Amino acid sequence: MKHEKTLSDTLENNTAAYPGYSVCADDDCLDELQDSETATIEKLSGAVTTLLEGLGEDPDREGLVKTPERVAKSLRFLTKGYSQDPEELLKKAVFTESYDEMVLVRDIDLFSMCEHHMLPFFGKAHVAYIPDGKIVGLSKLARVVEVFARRLQVQERLTQQVRDAIEHVLNPRGVAVVIEARHMCMVMRGVEKQNSVTTTSAMSGEFIASESTRSEFLRLIHGRS
Repeated sequence: MKHEKTLSDTLENNTAAYPGYSVCADDDCLDELQDSETATIEKLSGAVTTLLEGLGEDPDREGLVKTPERVAKSLRFLTKGYSQDPEELLKKAVFTESYDEMVLVRDIDLFSMCEHHMLPFFGKAHVAYIPDGKIVGLSKLARVVEVFARRLQVQERLTQQVRDAIEHVLNPRGVAVVIEARHMCMVMRGVEKQNSVTTTSAMSGEFIASESTRSEFLRLIHGRS
């Protein structure tokens, strides 16, 4: 079938032309694929073809010939967090430091996919911790959010996973995570409430024990001095 030939030909031709470099096809750019990943994309492409047929479409018409391949590559990117270990990522940038006040990174852009409908949800994450002898590179807090977000998720679990990873690696005096997101499963379908925002929080240590610490965190993430 035409759509099956397109995927294998594209991967083979690009890999041969640019050995050791990224494999780019149309508007999609990937790291060089391993054999197991190529098999995964082939499998995903077949599933998308079945889906198109189930919708009453013709996968061989011009506009859809490469759609199974594109969707497969897109899903591989959107779920790349499954192949990454957020705690190992944090451990690469841990430093001994006597600083013992709150560290906050707010407004971290977040894009994920709801596991119930496989529709996007997106928004901002705010992550804070109070060190106890160890700090971590600031970018790693954003990367932990990214790793967990790039999986099929529910917002509640995502919020807790970010908190727990930071807690396990740094053993700080407290961790606080708040996520604010819009869910396309509520906007595009179902109740169709376009302006709804879901907020979840997960805290530990001093952020639970101390009302003033918790209030300071909440004040800071909403931009109030």
